[in-house]
Amino acid sequence: MALTTRDGSGDCQNGGCDSDLNGSCPNDQRVMDGANVVACRSACEAFKKPEYCCTGAFDKPETCPPTELSKIFKAACPRAYSYAYDDRNTSLFTCTNANYSIVFCPKA
Repeated sequence: MALTTRDGSGDCQNGGCDSDLNGSCPNDQRVMDGANVVACRSACEAFKKPEYCCTGAFDKPETCPPTELSKIFKAACPRAYSYAYDDRNTSLFTCTNANYSIVFCPKA
């Protein structure tokens, strides 16, 4: 999915991702449809552990760093939000009075 802004003011930046991440998804996080990988679950969704979900004792940026998978996603999609505290300078922007264009499957 790709997101572009037009005619806004403030910190208007494009976001989203046009990479296919399913190929780099670890086996234990793949969502399959027959023999095809159709999605990749987050570590939180796949393992349901506080350290992956940034809950409990891990509910602060200091105690919940990115997982290896979120680092893979971030490398492939630097403007996409990849884990609970991924909001430092690369994923969240404020763009006022903008027009947005959202494209699903931009490489298709």
